[in-house]
Amino acid sequence: MRAGGPPELRITGIDLPQSGFKPAGRVEETGRRLEKYCKRFSVPFVFKAIAKKWESITLEDLEIQRDEVLVVNSLYRLGNIPDETVVPNSPRDAVLNLIRRIRPDLFIHGALNGTFNTPFFVTRFREALFHFSSLFDMFEATMPHEDEDRKLFEEEVYARDAMNVIACEGTERVERPETYKQWQLRCVRAGFKQVPLDQEIVKIVRNKVRSEYHRDFSVDEDGHWMLQGWKGRVIYALSCWKPTKQSVK
Repeated sequence: MRAGGPPELRITGIDLPQSGFKPAGRVEETGRRLEKYCKRFSVPFVFKAIAKKWESITLEDLEIQRDEVLVVNSLYRLGNIPDETVVPNSPRDAVLNLIRRIRPDLFIHGALNGTFNTPFFVTRFREALFHFSSLFDMFEATMPHEDEDRKLFEEEVYARDAMNVIACEGTERVERPETYKQWQLRCVRAGFKQVPLDQEIVKIVRNKVRSEYHRDFSVDEDGHWMLQGWKGRVIYALSCWKPTKQSVK
């Protein structure tokens, strides 16, 4: 047992504001579910909800306490932030610069590995077709047609995202993924260095996928990225970063 009991867990949840009179309603509901979970294990818990565009958040909004271990966890959402093809001063770079200024002990970055963010429609349509075909094929091979969760996900997530990629332009197109190699360049340019993957964890994940999941799922490495794919196509990429010493001075 830890002397003094479990440490306090503080989480700041960030989401885009919803329309209506409760702009932070969705992220606040997440906080309530987390609070119930922490109570089950007697973990002191504090949750702060922020409903703003990521690029408009300031350091003061986050209420950082320098005596705590700080982790920034961003899974597959940075690709929804406008890039320099929409706004001259890239909001993506602004968010990465804010994360660097926070000086986290660890920045966990999960990226949707997409190549359908080109302004040229035909190219974007073709790349989106390849991407979403892989996702639907994955469901077809692993879930029955009548599965309600599958129907919900296909109709409410995949169909919505595909429609946004194909039918929308300018600020209305919010699905703007980049490849993990493009994110590599952005993160390095913003003043981060990658943390090597724990090879024991990678081995455990690979063995689990091989023994318990469909044979067409894959887990690979490229540099310090862990790549998750289907039938040889990389769908998601995950890596960990820290600010360089020079960048936090």
